[in-house]
Amino acid sequence: MNKEKKEFQKELFQIAIPVTLQCLMQSSFSVVDQLMTGQLGSTSITGIGLGGKFASIYSVMIAAAASVAGIMIAQYIGKKDDKETGRSFYTNLAVSLILAAVFTLLSTMIPSRILGLYTNDGTAIQKGVEYLRIYALSFLPVAVTSILSVYLRCVRAAKVPLYGGIFASIANTVLNYILIFGKAGLPAMGVKGAAWASVISQLSGCILTVIFFFFLYRKNTWKIPFEISMDKVSMKQYAVILMPLLVCEFFWSLGENVYASIYGHVGTKAFAAMTLTNPLQALVIGALSGVSQAAGVMIGKRLGADDRERAYQDSKRLMYTGFACSILLSVLVFAFKKYYVLIFNVEDDVKQTTRYLLTAYALVAPVKVQNMILGGILRSGGKTTFVLWIDIIGTWLFGVPLGLLTAFVFHLPIAAVYFVLSMEECIRLIISLVIFRQKKWMQTL
Repeated sequence: MNKEKKEFQKELFQIAIPVTLQCLMQSSFSVVDQLMTGQLGSTSITGIGLGGKFASIYSVMIAAAASVAGIMIAQYIGKKDDKETGRSFYTNLAVSLILAAVFTLLSTMIPSRILGLYTNDGTAIQKGVEYLRIYALSFLPVAVTSILSVYLRCVRAAKVPLYGGIFASIANTVLNYILIFGKAGLPAMGVKGAAWASVISQLSGCILTVIFFFFLYRKNTWKIPFEISMDKVSMKQYAVILMPLLVCEFFWSLGENVYASIYGHVGTKAFAAMTLTNPLQALVIGALSGVSQAAGVMIGKRLGADDRERAYQDSKRLMYTGFACSILLSVLVFAFKKYYVLIFNVEDDVKQTTRYLLTAYALVAPVKVQNMILGGILRSGGKTTFVLWIDIIGTWLFGVPLGLLTAFVFHLPIAAVYFVLSMEECIRLIISLVIFRQKKWMQTL
């Protein structure tokens, strides 16, 4: 094994493993919520699924801001430019806090109007409103944690946000049990208990991450000079990177929410079955998100140091790694699907539909993972417009029309609807591979 490959593996493990574990911890919030509220019946499952779908728009917008922060910080650290590193850190933190404020206001002021777009089931909407109004209080700490975590990964301190994630995950599990079912002398709060458990846990994890961050900041004398003002050139460069990603993530998430609306209008049981698949989907994506995050940081540093050939070769290694791991996880999902559905207290037909959906997911998961990793690679050079058009074409020209056609014209079962509309992932992969091979994404800021 040559020296370059050894360095690649060492850096991948240093970044990907802690990030993967942190993402799994983060994914466990919704997993634990759904597993425990799954004992309350299909309506509660659907309610949390509805609230979670709108919250997912916020999640991907914050992920976009964090992705921009990662692109800029990684490249400027590679250049050893402390001033621009500080500007990137504080600017993206400010953007994230603004996004948190906007989505918190929407979720607390007009939740019933928002969730009414997904389904006509009034009971499910009410459960979703109860969940979303409380869960929205976690948006602010999530924003802070996301940006701090990005910086820590770029300076090879990825274990720090992992510790905060582990603590928050444990707290979330304990609080879910206590608040949902009414233990330790407290009343059973059901869906509201799940929401409060998430809020308290996210806040706790954020506080712990902040404490660790400032401890390491002083210990290692990191240089993050406060700089948020920009000249016209810097403003244009930032906007060119940020806006396509924000638009991309918004429209992608909006497309995902259109999918959710399609499932919801097919029927409450269909939406409940789709919601039951979310924990496994979150775990699979979380398990390999570390490779995607590592792609952004590692390739960004290579480009910042103007080492394009190594950036290209490491990109291919990351893609091969992600593909092999995704195949393994798909096999596990397929093998254990019949046991997984037994966890939930739902009707037999909902369980059967969930099994069909998990089969469809196992087939498309490797393609989804490749798109996730390629997205991190293509963004690393700052050419985020490529990713914007790839997602718009895949989601809006293929996914949404296929979903509407299969659900409301051909009236296919929900599993078939999901599988057919997921073919948009194949379109995105083909386009992404063409752009990747052309190397036009390999830019230095």
